[in-house]
Amino acid sequence: MPFEYTQKLHAGSVFPKFDATQLSGKTIKIGLPTESHDWQLVLIYRGRHCPLCTKYLNQLATFKQRLSEIGVDIVAISGDSKDQLTSHLEQLAVNFPIAYGLTIEQMKTLGLYISDPRSEQETDHPFAEPGLFVVNAKGDIQVVDISNNPFVRPELEALVNGVAWIRNPENNYPIRGMHL
Repeated sequence: MPFEYTQKLHAGSVFPKFDATQLSGKTIKIGLPTESHDWQLVLIYRGRHCPLCTKYLNQLATFKQRLSEIGVDIVAISGDSKDQLTSHLEQLAVNFPIAYGLTIEQMKTLGLYISDPRSEQETDHPFAEPGLFVVNAKGDIQVVDISNNPFVRPELEALVNGVAWIRNPENNYPIRGMHL
């Protein structure tokens, strides 16, 4: 059986912005920073069924203040339904916007790996494997991390320290991984 590989987004390319819905019904723009921030960390997570995602989202919440201080806001999204997100929030202690309803087409546009559930007990729809994008003030992808399973994700302390270092104008740090 031949495999169809996803088209990956490249560091330095324009992040594809799109609208997503929060539980309140409010729409949020994925890839467009809010308020006083000029960068955005976009976290794609597998969904309510994934205990590692729950842990990662809760850990990320502890870094919100540090990221905000360097001008980076946070948004998370999954392919879960509104009901699944509502249920998941009982396990979450997050302080940043979470959206639901990421479509398969949006997952493909973002170059994410997509998995089918192992059983109905896991979830009832195909879902994106983890992805993390840091979108800079120009709307370009400054940092990208895409995984094909829940066990490999950026360590958050290192990620936040790295983004702080990148944001420091004295370091004049370019987007990495752009050799053609």
